[in-house]
Amino acid sequence: MASGRNGWVYIGSTSNLHARVWQHKTGTHPDGYSAEHGCVHLVWYEQHQWVVDAIRRERRLKKWMRDWKLKLIEDANPQWLDLAADWYPVNDPNWTPPSEHD
Repeated sequence: MASGRNGWVYIGSTSNLHARVWQHKTGTHPDGYSAEHGCVHLVWYEQHQWVVDAIRRERRLKKWMRDWKLKLIEDANPQWLDLAADWYPVNDPNWTPPSEHD
């Protein structure tokens, strides 16, 4: 998650990407790092088969230098597009956000 191109970057892992992105976009956790810095754009992600692998990768990435993180994003998403921009219905009054446990 990022605040914008070359802005603040938040790295985390989750078992439900759609639900977690929704939480970032709607400010469900207003006291967290991503909310404090406006990290509401999904600019990069990777999938892992096993949770332990995802957590290990998250911890490794958090130790990386900022330039390395920016290069990782730029290589996959050079325009820093929000990859979740069309994931959620905008004008559907019957829609409810996904559960993190779904």
